[in-house]
Amino acid sequence: MTLSLFLHVLSVVVWVGGMFFAYMALRPVAARVLEPPQRLTLWAGVFGRFFPWVWASVVLILLSGLHMLAAFGGTSAPHYAWTMLVLGTVMMAIFAHVFFAPYGRLRRAVGAQDWKAGGAALGQIRQLIGINLSLGLLTIAVVFLGRAFA
Repeated sequence: MTLSLFLHVLSVVVWVGGMFFAYMALRPVAARVLEPPQRLTLWAGVFGRFFPWVWASVVLILLSGLHMLAAFGGTSAPHYAWTMLVLGTVMMAIFAHVFFAPYGRLRRAVGAQDWKAGGAALGQIRQLIGINLSLGLLTIAVVFLGRAFA
């Protein structure tokens, strides 16, 4: 159980922390100081490095979370654990959509130097990462507040 909890929390830190950094620090600076060709090329490269870590995090979060739910006795797990599972599953679905749809369009647009299409794809990614970041922070709050009041 301790190893599962460690892997779970570590993976959440990588994923949610990475989104927080990208959304709150890197995005505003890149938008202010880089022209579209450089900005879109930067983001395609950043996502190319970050998304494999997110995939690893998603797998570890899911496996460790299911292991801990089973250790709680499955259906007798606390309500906050089930809420975490639902929110985490929604986040994973959003990430999979980002990876397979707008991120693919961003990479193709950057390769073709189609900055307008790249900007549209990046805008969609920004919105979806904003939603996922909000869900991630909400999930963290639910777990810690849920444990406090359980």
